[in-house]
Amino acid sequence: MDPILEISGLIKTYADGTSALKPIDLDIRRGEIFALLGPNGAGKTTLISIVCGIVTPTSGSVRVDGHDIIDHYRETRSRIGLVPQELHTDMFETVLDTVNFSRGLFGCGRDDDHVETVLKGLSLWDKRDQPIMNLSGGMKRRVLIAKALAHAPRLLFLDEPTAGVDVELRRDMWGLIERLRETGVTIILTTHYIEEAEHMADRIGVIHNGELILVDRKADLMKKLGRKYLTLHLQDPIEAIPPELKDWDLAIDETGQTLEHHFSTEEEQTEVPQLLREISRIGLEFTDLNTRQSSLEEIFVNLLQERR
Repeated sequence: MDPILEISGLIKTYADGTSALKPIDLDIRRGEIFALLGPNGAGKTTLISIVCGIVTPTSGSVRVDGHDIIDHYRETRSRIGLVPQELHTDMFETVLDTVNFSRGLFGCGRDDDHVETVLKGLSLWDKRDQPIMNLSGGMKRRVLIAKALAHAPRLLFLDEPTAGVDVELRRDMWGLIERLRETGVTIILTTHYIEEAEHMADRIGVIHNGELILVDRKADLMKKLGRKYLTLHLQDPIEAIPPELKDWDLAIDETGQTLEHHFSTEEEQTEVPQLLREISRIGLEFTDLNTRQSSLEEIFVNLLQERR
């Protein structure tokens, strides 16, 4: 299946010489959820703005659903929905009016059934006659999504979709994004909440200083770059790691009662049993053990530290 978004050799350099994007090559598959991660100023918003026709690239090409974003601006823009971080609309306007207006901006005729479906899906139907200024912060965020969906786009950009909302609403938004994907919408999101990307994304991209340094399936990324941690709670405290265990990657806490061993997921089947046999052989007793895998956030932080 052809990708819905094809980015090739994309560069953005501003007049003062600032390089916002180095050559970016990226294909987005139809129907996937793709998370773009990166620190502030990494180039996430610039990349999104170019695809959405807000910023002009210096060089390179972008194709949406097979159409070039410059040569076929109207065709590509009609296929894209953008949910920005900030609400830019008339606060005195009602929810229904602002969504209908957004639909009209794309040259779409009136479609009451579609707008009703969008508003009901976002739990906004009961608020349709309310001025936006009367809504809570979470509901205003939903209005942004409704505006972006008004013209039935096939590619949806979510720029920090849950910034500033509480935990309960964040999880509601996760469910909404999953339902959108089920209808065939391809979703690209930027987020500072690494847990968000870990929970939802099929693939992860990491951008740093305008360079796309990594793109991979989430499961493969966790497997290749993730680490596992084996923690042993000792029966009696020790002052130092026994000489017989010096060759193992072990750390001891300040109480002397907890040993931690780091290993890759690919080593788990051989390394952990060997370590436990060696610990038993030297007579070191423990009362409990547990393992955990490094989170996507830890992988992300390590990647950025390696680039400094």
